[in-house]
Amino acid sequence: MGFRRLLFKLSLLTLVVGAPTTNNSTDQFHPKQSGLKILLTNDDSWASANIRATYSALKADGHDVLLVGPAVQQSGKGGTFVVPTTNIVAPGGEFGSIPVGAPFFGQDEQDKNIWYFNGTPSAAVTFGIDIVAAKHFGSQKIDLVVSGPNEGSNLGPFLFTLSGTIGAAYTSVERGIPAIALSAGNNTHRPFTSNTGAKNDPANIAGRLTADLVAALAKGKSKGQRLLPLGVGIGVNFPTFAPGNSCVSPPFVLTRLTGGALINTITLDPMTGFPVVSSSEAPGLQVKLNGVSSLPGETPTAAECETAVSVFSVDYDAPVAVAGPIQNHLRANFGKHRGQ
Repeated sequence: MGFRRLLFKLSLLTLVVGAPTTNNSTDQFHPKQSGLKILLTNDDSWASANIRATYSALKADGHDVLLVGPAVQQSGKGGTFVVPTTNIVAPGGEFGSIPVGAPFFGQDEQDKNIWYFNGTPSAAVTFGIDIVAAKHFGSQKIDLVVSGPNEGSNLGPFLFTLSGTIGAAYTSVERGIPAIALSAGNNTHRPFTSNTGAKNDPANIAGRLTADLVAALAKGKSKGQRLLPLGVGIGVNFPTFAPGNSCVSPPFVLTRLTGGALINTITLDPMTGFPVVSSSEAPGLQVKLNGVSSLPGETPTAAECETAVSVFSVDYDAPVAVAGPIQNHLRANFGKHRGQ
């Protein structure tokens, strides 16, 4: 039997809102009664090693987890919202996981709680919220969206706007659901079938650390209590760990997005004339307008054997002390509005 048929046979069941569910424990919409109700997503596809290892780690901790990830690699999409207009086209799903011509969404036949959706991360998590989770959890709310761990770091405000992993998280926060976006220094894009289960496999370390962070966030919270305030999410950047180095248990460190953050710059190659991309610490990325100014930046923190944990808000308005003088200056020069 081929790789595709053996490991990724899909039961492409039609999702009909209002369809009856059963009490069969194998039914795709039969939730557990313990732990958090978690929607897991990413931008590296539903078949990547990191997301499947994290799925296993969260389930091992007793959470009721739904995995809804993009059908193909969708890195760098930010919050772009694109939904499919056709079924799966060539070359098919990531790592050969979905055959050409398959429906634009579907399940892993071996686990009915694992889904793909052929859209950008923001669209995939929205499909997860509005369609899959709405059926699985019924009237119960999602406690937490976990996005990632991404294959590669997403450090600083510049990457915050570009990352599809973070885009799925802030889409969820905007919908009113607490969310965590996680990224790992290990940037190898590989299928979950390459994971042998070794404890020091980077995907398994990322999964374990993610489950530990979720446990820390939920500690002391009563059932049904919000894990984060409305409009707030968490961005996490793991360092590069294992195999080949001793960083296998990096401590969590509270950080801020700014401080040592980098942005892309362009020069022209004198030989070819084509653009060459490099990075620099631009001053606008280092300003401390919000948050706790004494916290270290996540970029230098993740460069060590430490996990950077930054709290972000989707309220992008500048603080009143900064915005007020600008608004007053503009107001004085705008003139009167019609009708005044």
